[in-house]
Amino acid sequence: MVLLDIDAGRLTARLVLERPDMVEDVQGGAVTGFVEVARVWALIEPRSFGPEEKGPGLVSTVTHHVTVRARGDLTAGQRFRKGTRFFEIEAVRDPDESGRFRLALCREVAG
Repeated sequence: MVLLDIDAGRLTARLVLERPDMVEDVQGGAVTGFVEVARVWALIEPRSFGPEEKGPGLVSTVTHHVTVRARGDLTAGQRFRKGTRFFEIEAVRDPDESGRFRLALCREVAG
């Protein structure tokens, strides 16, 4: 396996890693909220974009590759937050199987 030449100096985006958590609502039920797990430095690379039918109309969907230093607690179903932007993690892998970095395939929806 060839090691990828990932320059840690390119991890310039400061993101908040969040995991889903059930939160009580005002009517005694529960809704899925998110709680902060960690703040990480990342490289965000847009990959594709396109329209998606959602609710009453179309929204644009953009996929990204987000590279972070290796973490054992990074899984699909979590999300990254950057200000008011949210990147839903769909899949995670070790890009060169060296254990140094994790590459997350993320989906950002803007409408």
